[in-house]
Amino acid sequence: MYQTEELKRQLTSGVFDSRLREIYVDEGLLSYQRGRYVGAIEEFEALFGAGEAEIYSAPGRSEVGGNHTDHQRGEVLAASVNLDAVAVVRRTKDSRIQLQSAGYPMICVELAESEPKKQEEGTSKALIRGMAAGLKKNGHAVGGFAAYVVSDVLNGAGLSSSASFEVLVGTVLSGLYNDMGISPVEIAQVAQYAENVYFGKPCGLMDQMASSVGGLIHIDFKDTAHPVVEKVDVDFGAYEHSLCITDTKGSHADLTEDYAAIPAEMRKVAACFGKEVLRQVDEAEFYRRLPEVRRRCGDRPTLRAIHFFAENRRVEGQVAALREGRFGDFLALIRESGLSSFQFLQNVYTNRDVLNQAVSVGLAVSEHVLPGHGVCRVHGGGFAGTIQAFVKNDFVEGYREALDAVFGEGSCHVLKVRPVGGIQVF
Repeated sequence: MYQTEELKRQLTSGVFDSRLREIYVDEGLLSYQRGRYVGAIEEFEALFGAGEAEIYSAPGRSEVGGNHTDHQRGEVLAASVNLDAVAVVRRTKDSRIQLQSAGYPMICVELAESEPKKQEEGTSKALIRGMAAGLKKNGHAVGGFAAYVVSDVLNGAGLSSSASFEVLVGTVLSGLYNDMGISPVEIAQVAQYAENVYFGKPCGLMDQMASSVGGLIHIDFKDTAHPVVEKVDVDFGAYEHSLCITDTKGSHADLTEDYAAIPAEMRKVAACFGKEVLRQVDEAEFYRRLPEVRRRCGDRPTLRAIHFFAENRRVEGQVAALREGRFGDFLALIRESGLSSFQFLQNVYTNRDVLNQAVSVGLAVSEHVLPGHGVCRVHGGGFAGTIQAFVKNDFVEGYREALDAVFGEGSCHVLKVRPVGGIQVF
């Protein structure tokens, strides 16, 4: 355990540079991260006083393959990225969590009140309460702490700032009260529980798993109680490509209805076959009974099911291509995924507001400038937020300029795959 003054001195002097380099992967970010950490410690001291403190981190995530497959117990390929939420924390003797995120009011959660509260749905307070309640329900110790949080995970833009926040809270409770003994997989499962039951969003498990486990991972959710998670060791830089995420500046606010409709419609199709989710449905039988499915469910649910079956196979193809060094095949599957999301999954814009299609514009501009230089796709939940592109290194600046010209300077982010998930930093 460090004193806050000592943490600031060692960060400023570069003593912790090797640790920061391990986490953020990019040498060019060291100065920024030193200043960011020191600033967070100073804000913590202003709120809670100097003294003992620990620092925790949880990353944002990039979905590489498996668009809207996780909630149907499908397969995904996802990566943690070197944007994260960082918490400066101190254990307290009471049963209250006090947490302030930069730019937001202080949140106070009494741990004795563990039941979901309707009035808290959609709030960070609900996520904190849900994480503490879920871990306690699983038999882990929980208790009070004071925290100041800074985050550079793009809020509401498809890098899953909510999962990063959930995993951060779970990792803090693991460190302060359980000697970091709670597995990343369990933290992710509890985070999904918090978001489903307390926050009120029927999300799958991919976002939380990618943030908690870290690295580039292939996840098979066939058995949601025991998902199969395996690392995929690949350096995109070795193929002279960079991962670019562009914020198209569309907010995810008021889109819960659109997100909820996707799993609901997929489950409706599964129910035609007496199953709960599409992973349990035989694809060949689905196509044999396609006229019946259309009649009973309608065309959009049918198209979304078609996307699921093909997307699940694409994930397997992406993993095999990366492991076998067939990077061109991997890129082709990325583009196929994007086209399927646009045509069949239909999550690029909401049909309740057809005059606002920022993601569509981002994809159109990307398709215009990228031929011969890379591929693009919708990123994450869709409807608003971000697009993803894998771009040849010698064209990254040209791509960034093109996208920034449309969405504003700093909209296009060149990211690295972060090798670690939710961690205690110091």
